Amino acid sequence: MATVAELKAVLKDTLEKRGVLGHLKARIRAEVFNALDDESESRPSLSHENLLINELIREYLEFNKYKYTASVLISESGQPVVPLDRQFLIRELNAFEESKDDTM
Repeated sequence: MATVAELKAVLKDTLEKRGVLGHLKARIRAEVFNALDDESESRPSLSHENLLINELIREYLEFNKYKYTASVLISESGQPVVPLDRQFLIRELNAFEESKDDTM
C-alpha cells in the first residue's frame, strides 16, 4: 500500500506535468500580493507609454513561456487581460515586423 508521502509525490508530479501546479503557485502569489496591497494608496492611471511597455514585457514573458509571471504582471499592473494587437504595437512604436525571409 502506498504511503502518504508517496501519494503526495505522485500528486505533485502529476500536477507539475499538467502545468497546474505552476498556475496555482502564480495565482496564490497574485492573491497574496493583492491581499498585501495597500488599497488606501491609489495606483496611478495606466499611461499610454506604460501600456505599451507592459505589453512588450508581457510579450517577452509569454514568448519565453513565463506565463505565470505574465499573469502576475497583468494582475498587478492593470494591463488588459486580452493582449494588444501586434500590428497596433508595431504602428505605435514605429517599428517593423521582420519576416522570416528578412533574417538573412
